[in-house]
Amino acid sequence: METGKVFKLLFPHGCPESLKNNTQFTEYLNKLGSCTVDQLQREESRLSEERKLLIEQTQELAISNYKTFIQTAECSREIYTEFKDTRNSLDSLLTKLPEFVTKCDNFMTTSSDINGHRYLNQLTLNHSSELLEILELPSLMETCIQEGQFEEALELAAYIKRLGLKHGHISIIKSIVTDMEALWGHMLQQLLSSLGTDLTLPKCLQVVGYLRRMEAFTEPELRIRFLQAREEWLNALLDDIPKDDASLHLSKSIELSRIHLFNIVTQYKAIFNDDDQHLPSGTKQVNVNKSYIFYGWLHKKIANFIDVMEKDLDQNTSSLDSLIGQCMYFGLSFSRVGADFRGLMAPIILKTIYKKISNSLSQVTKKFENNMEVFILSNKNYSNTRTKGQEGLTPPQSLLDFYPLAEYCNGLLTLFNEFRLCFTISLIDKITIDIQNSLVRVSESILAYYKKEHIIFSFPEKDTFTNFCVCYAYDLLPYIQKCLQVVFPCNTLATFLGVSISEIQDEGIGFLDSKLILATIEELLPKKYDLKDDTTDNKIEHEEELTLESD
Repeated sequence: METGKVFKLLFPHGCPESLKNNTQFTEYLNKLGSCTVDQLQREESRLSEERKLLIEQTQELAISNYKTFIQTAECSREIYTEFKDTRNSLDSLLTKLPEFVTKCDNFMTTSSDINGHRYLNQLTLNHSSELLEILELPSLMETCIQEGQFEEALELAAYIKRLGLKHGHISIIKSIVTDMEALWGHMLQQLLSSLGTDLTLPKCLQVVGYLRRMEAFTEPELRIRFLQAREEWLNALLDDIPKDDASLHLSKSIELSRIHLFNIVTQYKAIFNDDDQHLPSGTKQVNVNKSYIFYGWLHKKIANFIDVMEKDLDQNTSSLDSLIGQCMYFGLSFSRVGADFRGLMAPIILKTIYKKISNSLSQVTKKFENNMEVFILSNKNYSNTRTKGQEGLTPPQSLLDFYPLAEYCNGLLTLFNEFRLCFTISLIDKITIDIQNSLVRVSESILAYYKKEHIIFSFPEKDTFTNFCVCYAYDLLPYIQKCLQVVFPCNTLATFLGVSISEIQDEGIGFLDSKLILATIEELLPKKYDLKDDTTDNKIEHEEELTLESD
């Protein structure tokens, strides 16, 4: 209790914690409490002397033991450093001990796994030959596919499928099955690609048999795939034909299409059974008509050929009759498979023939008009006597006196000769009308020439121009009518139409209307001539097959 009061007196702000529990300090306070006043007065000097003595002793001790103190300090410092490092190492060790324990556990687990794997490896080594055969199945299948041994490849694929169903949980077996599926797709593509080559019928049967066994397509899909692949191959052949010469291109297209398209049709009918009226399209029982697949594809190919034919015939400048004959033979040959398409070609052929004849006739007419623009009447003697009953188809000699008429006649004869094998009865009306219109333009051109030049005509030139008109009306016009009757014989027309020759003549089929043609220049013709002479009243009693030749 008294000690506490002393502490409060000495340390009014609180005694330091280091002195509260210091026994020496407490004993010294107790000793001071037992001292007298004199002792207390001397205590300060005593303490000073004792302090001085202690300092001197300490200094002597330090001087005498200086080296020892230094060594002690160094040792203390080293010991402190070592203890500090040791503490850090221990802390690090304590930190890493859990990880070390974990790694030890992992090591034990790994060691156990290694032992298990070692056992499995030993077991694998003992059965390595059998396992090697299984592992080589995909590479063996790939080799078979590359060498075209699809039968063996299908057998290997079937074995791998069974192996996968039985041991599909094993990763290596699963990998083998995956490789087989990839090779399966490659084999499918290779088989489809082989259909796009020049195959014989036995080879086609074999390839389609493989595709059926692969079960990659339904029956309708397989038919479509077959036709698509064969079409791609045929299109490649047709695309390789040079397109510079339209005649050669069409001729080669006909040849290749006729041969290969018929072979494809034969292969299709031999491979696919069309006895059943409908085919199941798959698991869903939806019936597909077999005719839609085959004849739809065939119709497309025929349409493609007709497009090519129309384009090439339009660009062709020669041998039109030969190309048309080849086209019609091509269409007829497909009657053996129920696909005679001559009826589809006929309108296009007639259109092309008529277009070419019309263009040629326009050129001939235009050339006559140009000749009339530069024509000069010559003052030469001209015989007014016309040749009656001229034999054969030799052009009238009087045309030689007037070169515009001679060139016009030669142009028509060239047209008749060029298209002599292409004239069909169905075009008789159009061609007759076109020739008649051409002659009307000729008459108009003659009249225009007269209106332009008659003012400056001399008397001999007037006679020459009259002879020109007479030659045109009574020599050239009957001759053209005779040529038309050779091109379209009346007896042939009568047989085709089922009427008599007189009825043909009465209806004017294949006859030019001379009055209409000469109406423009009627006033320029001598009155002594009858317009009906040698034209529309020319009755054909006998027709002969003659070849038109131009002088």
